[in-house]
Amino acid sequence: MTGGVILALSSLILVPVAFTCPKECSCDSQVKVVDCQGQDLHDIPHELHPDTLELYLQNNHIRGISSMALRETPQLQVLNLANNSITMISPRALLGLRGLRNLNLANNSIRELDRRLFGSVQNLTQLDLSHNNMAGLPGALADSFHHLTHLWLQYNRLTKLDRTHLEALGNLQVLRLRGNPWRCDCQMIGLKLWLETFTFKGGVVDGVACAWPDAMQERDLRHVPYALFHTCMTTSYSYLFANIHHVDGQHRLLHGPQPWPSPEPPAGAEPGPPVGVPVQECEAKQKPRPVSLRHAIATVVITGVVCGVVCLMMLAAAIYGCTYAALMAKYHRQLKKQEKQAGAAEKDTPDREEDKEPLENAIA
Repeated sequence: MTGGVILALSSLILVPVAFTCPKECSCDSQVKVVDCQGQDLHDIPHELHPDTLELYLQNNHIRGISSMALRETPQLQVLNLANNSITMISPRALLGLRGLRNLNLANNSIRELDRRLFGSVQNLTQLDLSHNNMAGLPGALADSFHHLTHLWLQYNRLTKLDRTHLEALGNLQVLRLRGNPWRCDCQMIGLKLWLETFTFKGGVVDGVACAWPDAMQERDLRHVPYALFHTCMTTSYSYLFANIHHVDGQHRLLHGPQPWPSPEPPAGAEPGPPVGVPVQECEAKQKPRPVSLRHAIATVVITGVVCGVVCLMMLAAAIYGCTYAALMAKYHRQLKKQEKQAGAAEKDTPDREEDKEPLENAIA
């Protein structure tokens, strides 16, 4: 009787310890890996063991990830959801996965990611977002991925990439950007400088091939001369010349300005920002020739004003000099006249004394 009670209690104690496995998946309880790939799944399976470290769900038909889909696996370190049909990810889907290091979302239909999605994922080292429909990155990217070493962004719809998203990734080693329709205008100077610095420090990047303008198609942004950005605003030049000390001499505008390619975008492309609207990096001038004409007119007007002021100052100085010279000449003439009168008076005084002496002698 006592032995039966002990056996029953032992079985109850051992039940939670057993590594449960969903029926659609194969599990390895030793390394705590759950493999559910290629099982025609439409949702993330339930009944996952809380100690699961690696979960493989690629090659299924999963369309979305709800906020509760991964709450059963707080210890998860590797999550592979590649090659599904994911279009929606809840902003709270990764909440609690503080140990997640590798996240693969490649080959899905993701258009955008909420900035709150990565709020609790602070130790991620590898993130694969390639082969999706993303036109931009979440603003919190730089705040969450200080430990990120590998980032895959190739084959999306990215036209530009703010360097502030990358500057905070101090541990980044590999960056994939190929296959995006990059718009190589003035706003890309910041990314160009960052890429040159990144490769100079030993980072690996596959290239940023320009898709617009037409004259620069298929050219790697890193190899586009800085002279082609001469129509950018002054603020962009300040940043440019402050950061190109490591760039080869041929990129330092030694060959003078060259004409900017035609600014007309290809059919179907999104129009660029309007002229005159301030942007973070710079603003491409849509019509270089009228801008140059305005600059020339402004230069002529300023030069004329300066010359007019200088001429007025010279005229005033000449009038003052002539007036001073005339007054001094008049003063000297009067001084000489007074000296002559004084000399004549001195000559008359001795003659009168000589006339008095004979008279005195005669009286005596």
